[in-house]
Amino acid sequence: MTQNKTAHDPYAALRIKEFLFFLNTRFFLTLAIQMQSVIVAWQIYAITKDELALGIIGLSEAIPFILVSFFSGHVADVFSRKRIILISVSFLILSTSALLYFSLETSTVLSTYGTLPIYLVFGFIGIVRGFISAAFPAFMAQIVPREHFANSATWNSSVWHVGAVIGPAVAGIICTISFSAAYTVNIVFIILSIFSFLFIASKPLPSKEKKESLKESLSGGIKFVFSNQLVLGALSLDLFAVLFGGAVAMLPAFADKILHVGAMELGFLRATPAVGAIFTAIVLAYKPITKNAGRSLFINVALFGVATILFAISTNYYLSLFFLFLTGAFDNVSVVIRHTILQLSTPDEMRGRVSAVNSIFIGSSNEIGAFESGVAANAMGLVRSVVFGGAMTILIVAGTYKIAPKLRKLNLKSIE
Repeated sequence: MTQNKTAHDPYAALRIKEFLFFLNTRFFLTLAIQMQSVIVAWQIYAITKDELALGIIGLSEAIPFILVSFFSGHVADVFSRKRIILISVSFLILSTSALLYFSLETSTVLSTYGTLPIYLVFGFIGIVRGFISAAFPAFMAQIVPREHFANSATWNSSVWHVGAVIGPAVAGIICTISFSAAYTVNIVFIILSIFSFLFIASKPLPSKEKKESLKESLSGGIKFVFSNQLVLGALSLDLFAVLFGGAVAMLPAFADKILHVGAMELGFLRATPAVGAIFTAIVLAYKPITKNAGRSLFINVALFGVATILFAISTNYYLSLFFLFLTGAFDNVSVVIRHTILQLSTPDEMRGRVSAVNSIFIGSSNEIGAFESGVAANAMGLVRSVVFGGAMTILIVAGTYKIAPKLRKLNLKSIE
């Protein structure tokens, strides 16, 4: 009996030493960013008790994030990606240190200026994250061989979601002590991410087939995305689903007004979608989606919308946790498939710019979606606004299914 040499290896990417250091960096950085989101949201809601104020957090970060992303992708394709990441994360430490200073008992910044200083710092963090979002995926593609891109996408997503589970839970617990203590722990995690990243060697930039002007380079990523139906379809589907379907930004209000729980329970609510995503990631590591990837993508994004609606109408804390678990589980199928499409379809010399466009579509849509949620909640009520978002997600799936036949019929093996 002959041995099957082509059997799927669920741990293929994990056998690469530098990828393990990359995942360690990813974990601590995600831990810190997710902690920060919960701390800031709870702090601003404690000051204002206003859903719209929660939405403005997202907008204050999204606008500078989008503006800088048009340039950060070009930078990631012409300068050392490792150096970009190290400098950007160092600025993240400085930004979080400012938030810590605002929150000290001896500080009069927030009592004098209200929430404005927090919004300004988050705007600067949006710029920093714009550079990280362009350089990070491009750098990962230089660590992992092409044949392991799908496997690395699964593990990368898994580690992100583990951080997204632990970060909010830790933030919720420490916020019961003080906001300054929470920001202090936040800074420690960012420092740990830099320490791990130092063990990865710098990688040479891929050579370009032709010289480009700055204008051509800046527009190259956008032109590539809009000329590729698979990439554009996957990004658009995710963008509008996140834009309308995300309930995460309103969780402090749900915790307070609907579920009547505190900061610790908020941390668990924020972490639960990531628990669902980890469950999906484990399944996908052993049973990757390839042949019917397009159909699976549409089905799971639609189910994400259904789970969002069920969360909105729940008044039981534990049922709400379950429905949030489902949103994360269904959403992660989309994340893994989208990331795999991007890695397999993008030329090496364009990874920074395409990653930046991806960040504009996906990363900023979380923040803009938070603003949309805040405005909608202010206009039509908290529960109705999230039900509306879930329903819009389902309608967007139906529309994209009709206009993107290549995505509908996607087989990942066909683009490897």
